[in-house]
Amino acid sequence: MQVEIFTPNREIFTGKASLIQLCGLDGLFEILENHAPMIAALKAGQIKIYDEQNQTRHFDINGGIVEVNQNRILVLAE
Repeated sequence: MQVEIFTPNREIFTGKASLIQLCGLDGLFEILENHAPMIAALKAGQIKIYDEQNQTRHFDINGGIVEVNQNRILVLAE
């Protein structure tokens, strides 16, 4: 999957991932390849990205929105 994370000031991540974990308003959720299209609000917490080599990257956010569509994940974070 292609993942892009943007803040109002800059792009903080662009790359491929096998799994991404996010903090939704109702709790943690994960997105895998071929996930159904969706839009969700995010609360303050940590984004975890597992790349194709199973390495983990972490990004702290103060909230935002995620859009999933055709194996492309776009996060607009604060």
